[in-house]
Amino acid sequence: MANYKELEGFGVQTLATDPDSLGWAGSIFYNSTEGVFKTVKPGGIAAATWASGGNLNAATSQGGGSGTLTDALNVGGTPYPQTNEKYNGTAWTTFTNLNTQRTKNNLTGTSTSAITAAGATPTTPGFGTLNVTESWNGSAWTEVADLNTIRDHYAMSASGTNTATITFGGFYGYTAPLNYAQTESWNGTSWTEVNDMNTARAGLAGMGISTSALGVGGWLVTSPSGGPIYANTESWNGTSWSEVNDLNSARTNLAGSSGTATDGIVFGGSLPGATAITEYWNGTSWTEVADLATAQNHIKGAGSGSSSALAWGGDSPPQTASQEWTVPEVVINTLTTS
Repeated sequence: MANYKELEGFGVQTLATDPDSLGWAGSIFYNSTEGVFKTVKPGGIAAATWASGGNLNAATSQGGGSGTLTDALNVGGTPYPQTNEKYNGTAWTTFTNLNTQRTKNNLTGTSTSAITAAGATPTTPGFGTLNVTESWNGSAWTEVADLNTIRDHYAMSASGTNTATITFGGFYGYTAPLNYAQTESWNGTSWTEVNDMNTARAGLAGMGISTSALGVGGWLVTSPSGGPIYANTESWNGTSWSEVNDLNSARTNLAGSSGTATDGIVFGGSLPGATAITEYWNGTSWTEVADLATAQNHIKGAGSGSSSALAWGGDSPPQTASQEWTVPEVVINTLTTS
């Protein structure tokens, strides 16, 4: 019987540790530390997983999230008093709070440059909605020009900056809800209304930049108890919104990696009822991939497209846990005999 060297032209290599680079894909090797033969297969999005990250110092829900796996921000949210926190890839630390505390807000930027707008404040009964915008320069929050439309549960182009981003969707009031399709563009000085989304909704996720973004999921608020939930996805080209392929699972109050309009993941939210479902966007369609370790509604997120992401918080009640999404270059399997 032919051996492996005769079949493949080379012998099985002996390694003390498993390889982690794509150049090993298709190989068989002997792990001398474990005393077993193993195979190396390509990794990629289908092999990606969620794992526990560092816990927040304070439980949070319904705030704004942005950044990357190693430079993420959580700003605003409930409960009160709020604690803004930033993540360095290992641990969360607190930093300067907003001038106007708020929840149901959103955020774009990094630990040295970020912006949040609108949301709801606890200073009036029923959480009064506002349009106040604040800019972060790495050391302090400064109030800048107000959003034109008062709203909360809106989305932002999460990979934007504090000088270039867009806000879209959201709603105002529970008694007689106003659902918004309005989009506003920020140039670092003022907000300008631009073309509306095709479908008005709140609780949607946003990815991308001011000239190339994605609006995902959401719901039409018809009463304090809820309304229809959407799977709709819309793509922004800097001028107008176009309907593209829907999510596989309609949901609201979901989050996403900051991503781009052609690459990213969304996760969690409500179906209704908290879900752990994660979906990957390749620029054309959505594919279900590995679920969150724990289902969460009103979850927040950050990340670099589909390659790495961070999910944290959620309710009910507000949570401290975070989860990290990683995509391996290779997958190692132990050879077995039968």
